[in-house]
Amino acid sequence: MEILGKLLGNEGRVKIMRLFLLNRSNGFTTKEIIKRSRVSALVARRELRLLASVNFVKKRTDDWIFNPTFKYGEEFKNLLLSSDSLNNQNILNYFKKAGKVKLLLTSGIFIKNPDSRVDMLLVGDSMKRSKIEEGVKRIEAEMGAELTYAVFDTKEFLYRLNMYDKLIRDILDYPHEVVLQSKELSTQTLKKV
Repeated sequence: MEILGKLLGNEGRVKIMRLFLLNRSNGFTTKEIIKRSRVSALVARRELRLLASVNFVKKRTDDWIFNPTFKYGEEFKNLLLSSDSLNNQNILNYFKKAGKVKLLLTSGIFIKNPDSRVDMLLVGDSMKRSKIEEGVKRIEAEMGAELTYAVFDTKEFLYRLNMYDKLIRDILDYPHEVVLQSKELSTQTLKKV
């Protein structure tokens, strides 16, 4: 995001633009924009004024919506949504303090596959729910969209894997990217079942 932030003025603008581009039919109050984009109130108000001045967004009673007549909507969508602002190391860094992560898979929004059941699968031990949620919120702010994710401890994940659990099979059998995989959860273990 650093490059896009520099090119477009700042990271806050990029986050807000992504929020609207991924949620074109939704309206957001200024408070919701601040919360979902994780920017300050000052930055949000300044960027919304600027984006409204170029017709990227428009004010609708109590909320802001993407302006469907914005001339460069598709171009910005292609630029902002196809950029690799979150590499695997950045994603891992968000979960450093979440516990002993043994498997982290991304799918869905990360690989531009809207048919995925989840956007992220996290498996590990001694996982701290609050730290996981904090990491997810930070990724959501950068991505501009809410994530669907599943979290399992290793024992439960392996049990579900061996029982051919539909959710686990749907994640593993369809397109996904491996961000982190421990030796305990090797590729052979995941494919054997």
